[in-house]
Amino acid sequence: MLAVLTVTGCDVERRRSDTELGLNPQQAAGRQVYDNYCDRCHEPYSSRGKKGPSLKGVFKHQYLELSGLPANDDRVSDIIKYGRAKMEGFGRVMTEQQVKDLLAYLHTL
Repeated sequence: MLAVLTVTGCDVERRRSDTELGLNPQQAAGRQVYDNYCDRCHEPYSSRGKKGPSLKGVFKHQYLELSGLPANDDRVSDIIKYGRAKMEGFGRVMTEQQVKDLLAYLHTL
């Protein structure tokens, strides 16, 4: 008996490398921080299957989508460190440099 596996409607995209994305060293370090802390709730490019909103284009708008706070490094840094609504804060587990690296990466989304 021959089993045939057919994949249809697959929207899984190959993860692109830091080089393919054109990330500088700080942004690449921020991507690693993102993978370690943020990816469990936030997709970088969609919100499918995650608790939190997509972070695609987070700095391309004047205000943050859910909170209405200004979309700038200071506000996003505060959210990362202290949390907001359902999001826990990461100020006790991330260094100041990791937060800066993460912000640099978020600017590339």
